[in-house]
Formats: sequence, C-alpha cells, structure tokens
Amino acid sequence: MITTKRAIKGAEARVSRAWCLLANVVFPKEKLCLACGRAVARFYSYGGRPFGCPHCRSSSRERLVCYALENGLLRIPGDSILHVAPSERSLVDRFARSPQYHPADLFPQLYPHARTEKLDLMQLCESERYDLVYLSHVLEHVPDDRRVLTNLFTALRPGGEAWLLVPQSGERLTVDGSHAMPPRERERRFGQWDHVRLYGDDFIDRVRAAGFEVSLIDPAHFPAEDCAVHGLNTEDRIYRGRKPLS
Repeated sequence: MITTKRAIKGAEARVSRAWCLLANVVFPKEKLCLACGRAVARFYSYGGRPFGCPHCRSSSRERLVCYALENGLLRIPGDSILHVAPSERSLVDRFARSPQYHPADLFPQLYPHARTEKLDLMQLCESERYDLVYLSHVLEHVPDDRRVLTNLFTALRPGGEAWLLVPQSGERLTVDGSHAMPPRERERRFGQWDHVRLYGDDFIDRVRAAGFEVSLIDPAHFPAEDCAVHGLNTEDRIYRGRKPLS
C-alpha cells in the first residue's frame, strides 16, 4: 500500500540519492560504507536523516550490523542461521557462507535474490535447530510478538543467539495495536501502515520474558567519528538475545 507519507519519503530518497551520486564526483569521499566497502561523499536521506549508501543502498542498521561484526561486538555463534526478511545484501552474502543458511519470510517472493523459503513466525515450531536467528525490523509487523519471541527461543540451540532490531519511539513503553486497525491509523500511530506496534525502551523486557539473556549494542556509545564516517544512526540498536546453555 502506497500512502502519501510513504510516497514523500520515497521521493526524498530518490532525489537525495541522485544528489549523493553527483557529490561523489564533486566532493572528497571521506565516508565508507561497511556493507559494500566503497567510499562515498555522503549517505542519502530517508525520513529526514542520513540513511542509505548511494551505491549499494544499504541502510544505517545494515551498516551497524556490519560494524558490530567487523569490530568483534558480534560473532556468528554456529553454522545454522535463520535470516528472516533477508533484504540486506551484505548480510545475505556473509550469512550464506555458513553451511546451513536459511533465508525465510512470510512473503518469500519479495526476496528472490536469497532463494527465500516461506515461513510464518507465528507458526514456527522448530526445536533447537538454529545457532543464530536474525530479524531486522520484523517484529513490529507480527500479530503477537511475544509468541514469536518464544518460538525463536525454542528454535535456538542452547548457547544460540537472536539478533533483533526494531523501530523505537524513544519513549519508555511500547504501544501495541492490531491488524484490525485501519492502515492509515497504523501509519499515524506506528509510523508505517503495515506496523502493528511501536516499541519503547521496554522492548528489552519482552525479549527477556521469552527466556533470553540480553545485551545491547548501542551506537550512541561508539566513537562519534565512527558513526559519522560509516553513516551509523545512534537511534538504531541491536538487541543480542542469548539462549542459556542450561
């Protein structure tokens, strides 16, 4: 569904990307995209803030995961990886090096580059199959995120990890809705027509309630120069949930 708000943001991204490609010719390339490895003059805007690489179109959150991996803040804990909504090309390439890589989504036709399998997280019934599950901006779409978090916990092997990124409001509490709400009301309340909640700082409590030990990777604590050079957004966070060994 294309709403006015989404169309405006899309137009902003197209114009800004065109300007950034021109800037790459005119201005010094003092920034570096960690997703594609290319130097750029600047990152293009989306939603009023620097967001995308003009070459590979990686998002700030994709580059955050790349930064965490390259700096040892994250390590892939095993060979079996469930990657939900595999839109991040650099992470598809990285995760696919594992012998048991499982790209999956409720709408697999949206991700043909990753040979994605169909998966409904609400119905996930695997037990101790994966070493890593990765979800970036997925949980705000599902009808019952607590159920999905429990399903993910069950699907992980002991010692396995869930790397979770969600949109957050900056408020303390999460605001929940449902798919029964009109799309434009969901867009008004949650920022996008297909979202059913907007997370607050209490998201970490929902992850813990599913059984995970949780640590937070927050670019607000990174060197400011790193954030500027790599186009990292200090509003993005990675919630690293670990399933205890026993």
